[in-house]
Amino acid sequence: MLSIPLINMKRKIVIEILSSLLILLFVYTGVSKWLDFKTFTGQMNNQPLPNWMTPILVWTLPAVEIIISGFLMFDKTQLIGFRASLVLMLLFTLYTLLVLLKTFGRIPCSCGGVIENLSWPQHLVFNLFFVGVALAGMILKRKEKLKIS
Repeated sequence: MLSIPLINMKRKIVIEILSSLLILLFVYTGVSKWLDFKTFTGQMNNQPLPNWMTPILVWTLPAVEIIISGFLMFDKTQLIGFRASLVLMLLFTLYTLLVLLKTFGRIPCSCGGVIENLSWPQHLVFNLFFVGVALAGMILKRKEKLKIS
């Protein structure tokens, strides 16, 4: 039987792996949006959203991704980071589901980098994977905090 310190150490390692996956995702997507800002802005204008939202979204979405990454980097803010990751990934997943259900008249994409090469069903699987990562991280981090308290 594993001792409690060993279980806690394994939990910490898993939490770090989960947070690292989300950090890589959000830093990559956030920075790629800023590096190709003109294309990203054009893609956001192509979304089935009111155009007045574009100036807000093109600045806040990458910033939120980077801020969430910052929360995930530090032990004291990791739970907030996991929760925020879960919310953001659920929103992305909902959007992907709406596209797959043909809710919009056209199929836009504002993904950056290699992610834009995924088909919409692949996007859904990709997003669901990261929903699972965020959810698992949140659950493990909450258990860790409860053990400490």
